Amino acid sequence: MPLLDAAKGVACLFIVGHHLCRYGPLPEAAALLAPRLIGWLAEHGRLAVQVFLVIAGFLAAGSLAPEGVMRASAGNWQRVWQRYARLAMPYLAALSVTVLLAAAIRPWFDNEVVPAAPVFSQLLAHGLLLQDVLGYEALSTGVWYVAIDFQLFVLALAVVSLAEWLQRRWQLEAVRAAWLLALLVLMLACASLFAFNLKSGLDATAFYFVGSYGLGMLAFWVGRIRNPWRWGAALALLAAIGAEALAWEWRIRIAIALVSALLLALSLRRGWLADPPAWLVTRPVMWLGRISYSLFLIHFPVILLVNALVSRAGPHSPWIDLLAMGAALALAMGAATLLHRWVESRPATGRLTFSLLAVLLASGALVAA
Repeated sequence: MPLLDAAKGVACLFIVGHHLCRYGPLPEAAALLAPRLIGWLAEHGRLAVQVFLVIAGFLAAGSLAPEGVMRASAGNWQRVWQRYARLAMPYLAALSVTVLLAAAIRPWFDNEVVPAAPVFSQLLAHGLLLQDVLGYEALSTGVWYVAIDFQLFVLALAVVSLAEWLQRRWQLEAVRAAWLLALLVLMLACASLFAFNLKSGLDATAFYFVGSYGLGMLAFWVGRIRNPWRWGAALALLAAIGAEALAWEWRIRIAIALVSALLLALSLRRGWLADPPAWLVTRPVMWLGRISYSLFLIHFPVILLVNALVSRAGPHSPWIDLLAMGAALALAMGAATLLHRWVESRPATGRLTFSLLAVLLASGALVAA
């Protein structure tokens, strides 16, 4: 599905741009040259994460239950472990880089953007993707998303498993079981859209975000409906539920998630995901989409380093800061390419995952010493 890679690549650029324009002293001076662009990215660039949430739900539905019933490929615990290892390998490597780099620049770059020296329990919580739930300060920006992605996958797996259990207990046919699963996901998504997503105190849990994720799951199944009348009715129902949630309380993040889900359902139905227009899937965009997760993970330490080096160089003009921000983006892409090639692209194994966790803990111990 090359169109999904293109969407991920563009969304990731917005998120990296958001962090470039929000953290460190560089954007303060550069904003004199491009105030609207830098101000907009600093304020609204983060909303692109909704695209990732919807795509993640879309892909989870295709992985766990493409026909509406559990795909018999592996046990639940094996699926959970595979998802953790897949997320954690590049995450742990990037986090180790962040911890060591922050320790190196902390003595001479006095800025609030530099994370404080970690303690062992904080490192372990990050390694287990529990830092926000346990109330620890984040060691890098964006790490909350990795934890939420993992929680959402586990929650989706639990719902699919519940539907499978009910199917066996009630001896349902495959078609009815598929409708049952869709109904359970719809109920969970509505609970989030109309309740959980309105409580900011829940933003460390999957329940806050499962509305967007659930829209993505439903978009996958809606896009696969063959009957044109049923497809149209299902798409209209999905749009109506999202519109009602926005009427209940307007949230731009939910509006973006709803539009993304509807476009995915339409694109899957029309075959655009596998065969999109050539101008949408150019080689640079496809490359950016493939490294988007690694770029999301590694760009923050690069931003830290460039901010520290330029600030240490002494007084300079806003043009220098603006050029430095561009250089930071280019360097982050280069670092992401290496992370993708040497870590993310490797098969997810327990041995490598535990090794990278050990590297993170050792990095923290070195910093503390």
